[in-house]
Parts: sequence; C-alpha cells; structure tokens
Amino acid sequence: MLRAVVVAGALLLSVNAVVAQQDLVDRTQKLMKDNGRNVMALSAMVKGDKPYDQATVDAALKQFDETAKEMPKLFPESVKGLKAFDSQYSSSPKIWQERAKFDAEIATFAKAVSDAKSSVKDASTLKASFPAIGKSCGSCHESFRLKDG
Repeated sequence: MLRAVVVAGALLLSVNAVVAQQDLVDRTQKLMKDNGRNVMALSAMVKGDKPYDQATVDAALKQFDETAKEMPKLFPESVKGLKAFDSQYSSSPKIWQERAKFDAEIATFAKAVSDAKSSVKDASTLKASFPAIGKSCGSCHESFRLKDG
C-alpha cells in the first residue's frame, strides 16, 4: 500500500512539473501573439493606414514592456524542446546555447521600448521610435525562433 502511494505521488509530481513547464511555453506564445497584434497596430499608424491614436500606442508599449520583463523568466532549461500546441514556431536551442546573446537581445528590445515610452507623443515620434522596436523583434526571431515543418 505504501509503495502504491509513493508511486502515485511521484507520478503526480511529474505530471505537475510537465504542466508547469507547458504553462511557461503557452505564456510565451501568448506574449508573442500579443506582440504581433501590437506591432501590426503600430505599423499601420506608421504607414499612415490608421490614424495616430495615443491610447493604442500606450497600450502597445505597455504590453511590450511587460514582454521584455517576462521573457528572461520564460526560458529555463526545463522548457527546452517544448512547443506551444497552436504554433507553427518553436524556440531554437540557441536560446540555451547562446544565453548571453539571447539576454542581450531582450535587453535591446527593453531599451527600445523604454526609449519609445519616454518619447512617443505623436505620429512623427512614433515613426522615429518604431524601427528600433521592429529591428529588435526581428533580430531575436532570426536568431532564436524556428519555423516548424
């Protein structure tokens, strides 16, 4: 009886650990999807397809800032190889092999966001700040994201 309880407990702990790691992957995926929506919203304003809207800009920059703060916590060694269920992308093993470079990419993104938060007040300042945000997103994706399939 004691053996069955120990085995059941060990299995339960293992399942909980896997669920916790998958939760990190899913949180990362949600942040990336939110980033994508916000990049599209700001891009439309930069291109002149949508009128400038400070509330949209502020919300996007706030979300980008949250992403920059969360990203370093979302890639522990334990999530290596896990993938979000509804994504066509996965994390490159380079995240763990080149951790200092990955962390530097996040810091570059955080700085671009911080600079934008302090300077974007109208369409012209958005146009001036947005390329640094886009460049830092793209650079990280080129180095640390894999397209599956």
